[in-house]
Amino acid sequence: MGTLEGRVALVTGAGRLRGIGRATALALAEQGADVVVTGTGRDPSSFPDDEKKANWRDVESTAEQIRARGRRTLTWTGDVSQAEAVGDLVDRTMKTFGRLDILVNNAGITGRSFPIWELSDEDWRRVIDVDLTSVFYCCRSAVRVMLEQGSGRIVNIASIAGKEGNPTLVPYSAAKAGVIGLTKALAKEVCTRGILVHAVAPAVIGTELLQQMERSTVDLLVSKIPMGRVGRPEEVAALVAWLVSDDCSFTTGAVHDLSGGRATY
Repeated sequence: MGTLEGRVALVTGAGRLRGIGRATALALAEQGADVVVTGTGRDPSSFPDDEKKANWRDVESTAEQIRARGRRTLTWTGDVSQAEAVGDLVDRTMKTFGRLDILVNNAGITGRSFPIWELSDEDWRRVIDVDLTSVFYCCRSAVRVMLEQGSGRIVNIASIAGKEGNPTLVPYSAAKAGVIGLTKALAKEVCTRGILVHAVAPAVIGTELLQQMERSTVDLLVSKIPMGRVGRPEEVAALVAWLVSDDCSFTTGAVHDLSGGRATY
């Protein structure tokens, strides 16, 4: 695997202790990248004090492990579903490191696992805002920097739900389908400008997001995996680390399944 020495990576949603973002941030640091770590998918001012403190502790814990690997890091907590906040995030990244080479859009929520007739307008808006709109804002801001640099790598964490649709997860499935479409379109726009764009579509991964879902929904999704187990965050991180490396040079606009055999296309 090619080294990431001298590269700067931004990973959204990297604060969860057992999350894909945290595992990815550490994997990129292992390969030599300096990493910007972001936490939470909504305005931290709306959190109770104890929850805000817990969120900051998780983000700082990830940052400490990055520093322990001899890499520089920047921590940021805010709402990536807001354009102004994302602009601030990228501005701080540039002021701190002077460049942005890698963007991993990982921040996301599953939302409530209920049939569509039991969902509210807010249920729909919140998932779409965090899981899809944030990807648009982050890609737009990052690409503007990468175009000036003449290089960059973007990986959007989608889901097998975006390809097949999961019952009782309509907003989530729709948002992840949108992420896949955004990835393919953006990849074609920038493929001759030194920027490669990918999506990763995991099946069920053993993260804290599973706690947001009904047990029956989780059991149904796991039953569809031929390997008979959930994936590990580190397995997703390993794929992302390859996609952003120099070894991945003639692949863009693709959706890379990570599903234990559930998807084979």
